[in-house]
Amino acid sequence: MDSDNNLIFNKLKSQLEWAWEKSPFYREKWEKAGISPDTLKTLSDLSKFPVITKEDLRLSQKLHPPYGDYLCVPKKEVIRIHGTSGTTGTPTIFGISKEDWEKIGEAHARIMSAAGIRPSDTIFIGSPFSLYMGSWGVLKGAEHLGATVLPFGAGISGQTAIAVDLINRLKPTCFYGTPSYALRIAEVAQEKGMNPRDFGFRVMFFSGEPGAGIPSTKKKIRDIFGSSCIDMGSMAEMTPWMTNAECQEENGMHLWQDIVYTEVCDPQTFKPVPYGKEGTPIYTHLERKSQPMIRLLSGDLTYWDNAPCPCGRNYPRLPKGIYGRIDNIVVIRGHNINPAIIEDVIRSIPTIKEFRIIISRERETDEYTVEVEATKEIKDNLSKRLIEAIGLRPKIKIVKDGTLPRTEFKAKRVIDNRV
Repeated sequence: MDSDNNLIFNKLKSQLEWAWEKSPFYREKWEKAGISPDTLKTLSDLSKFPVITKEDLRLSQKLHPPYGDYLCVPKKEVIRIHGTSGTTGTPTIFGISKEDWEKIGEAHARIMSAAGIRPSDTIFIGSPFSLYMGSWGVLKGAEHLGATVLPFGAGISGQTAIAVDLINRLKPTCFYGTPSYALRIAEVAQEKGMNPRDFGFRVMFFSGEPGAGIPSTKKKIRDIFGSSCIDMGSMAEMTPWMTNAECQEENGMHLWQDIVYTEVCDPQTFKPVPYGKEGTPIYTHLERKSQPMIRLLSGDLTYWDNAPCPCGRNYPRLPKGIYGRIDNIVVIRGHNINPAIIEDVIRSIPTIKEFRIIISRERETDEYTVEVEATKEIKDNLSKRLIEAIGLRPKIKIVKDGTLPRTEFKAKRVIDNRV
């Protein structure tokens, strides 16, 4: 075992022992599976441990409110409470201790530095300050790094126009938000007669959506703003969520394995797949005392490799980032369609301002319609490109500029009307 793997193994062993001692949740699951921390003899032995799911966490918190029986510190040590957005049900609560919060800041500062952010920078944070962890993680990391922070927020109707004026006035050098919100910022700026390149963003980094890892969306952001476009993000439960993150090379997201150990696994067996293969990430904290996640199933879709990165870091990478979800794959006429592929095609046509995908069933036949804000001249070209990319002919509907919904947070661009 080389020195890097030895470090990871020792941290992992310590994390398992901590959870075994402090958490009835993990002890019960592991005893039922006939394993314990002693089972871990090598890093590959981690795959012998059962995965946990978001449903497991919700059930634990329902039976053992409010934090569940996987809180491994006394309640009095919790200094921050965050959680999921709760858009699909009761939010899952995250209890974070002071020690863990400081480690989150250290990890994010380290990773933000790798993305090219420096203490001399000013960071515009364009995501909600709420239960959502993204904005708070950036804030904590920036403070630890020593950068100046402009914590603007997002999600309020009409807020974007104010954001544009403030950015133009203060000229922050870095931007954080979702790719959709960055493109909305650019659109509003152009409506005001401004050139987004004049804002002077040097580093733009993103989470919350797969867009920054989709080549055509990444190119569009770079071209519009004249900045880097850095893809980041895993899961809120896995904060420090930046442990999937591109460096300055923008060569795919590094997996910072000495902070959060990541396996890319077969979605059925939960066993790691070889480098070069597609699977779903399964995450394990290595530095968490309060609510450690050990083999948390993401349900996301990616592939990994261990080819060298020009930056010199030897972490495995996700060359295309997180580009979909196992449960978001759309089946149309027997074809498994990843909406990220459709977005990649659409964003490669610069004249398209916004889009939406509508899936319907007509006379027992599945159809998909792509609505785009563009001129009629692109219709045949877009149809041809989509047929080449996914093998199915779409219906193309041209709509007027400003017709389709805009977002100041995460975009919903796939509407399935079949159910």
